[in-house]
Amino acid sequence: MAKSSKLVAAKRGRVLLVRRKRDGLWMFPGGRKRTRESEKDCLRREIKEELPKLKLGRLRLWKEVKAKNRRSGRKMSDAIFVTAKASGPLTIGDKHEIDKATWRKPRGIRLTPTSRYIRDKLFPKSN
Repeated sequence: MAKSSKLVAAKRGRVLLVRRKRDGLWMFPGGRKRTRESEKDCLRREIKEELPKLKLGRLRLWKEVKAKNRRSGRKMSDAIFVTAKASGPLTIGDKHEIDKATWRKPRGIRLTPTSRYIRDKLFPKSN
């Protein structure tokens, strides 16, 4: 079972990203799973905490990622969910953890290692 859940929402060539306050890195929204919480319930709770006014469509599990970050050595254990529908204002709920949310192209931005992995798999560079 994954330790974290992440959301990938895309529309018109842009993805939903949030910026971590502590280091200024951007990431796909989500967070750590609580005991006895399913991956999907974790994601719904995290989105409600981070972006309380965002409305999500049906969530579909894309992939469970279990790997070791080549740079930091940190183990990744994430359930990555995708949705075709996400709407509403990007109002920040947890201002201690994140300070910005935006729809933007996923390249040319400083991403967390897990979010870089997701971007490279789901949105490969077009040659």
